[in-house]
Amino acid sequence: MATAGEISVTDQLNRIAPAVRPIVQAARRTVKAAAPTANEITYQSQPPRSNRAMWKLVRYAVDGANVMGIGTFPSYSTIFFYRGRELDDGSGLLEGGGKAMRFIRLRAPADAERPAVKRLVRKAFKLVDQAPE
Repeated sequence: MATAGEISVTDQLNRIAPAVRPIVQAARRTVKAAAPTANEITYQSQPPRSNRAMWKLVRYAVDGANVMGIGTFPSYSTIFFYRGRELDDGSGLLEGGGKAMRFIRLRAPADAERPAVKRLVRKAFKLVDQAPE
């Protein structure tokens, strides 16, 4: 729950493009189904100036450790994983080549409900109990 002066998840959802709002809502449902007790923390950010930059909306943490987050672009959303490099991805969905993070593009609400996406979300939360590689 947001305190005075903080931006709530609902506020963030109301500020994003209507075209991607259902995608973000589907992503939230997928995360909450996989980890109902994870802390949902709203990024206190404004929309980026560039339409090529991701707007991070919310992140999910367990015992203070960031597990994953949801961000958006003008025409699609993303689920990003803080320890994505460590995820076993036989699906080929994970993108990115950074030191640790990986992401999945979601172009429609149904993308967030795909079994392979749900599987990766569950695996990400299981990493919390393991030491980082």
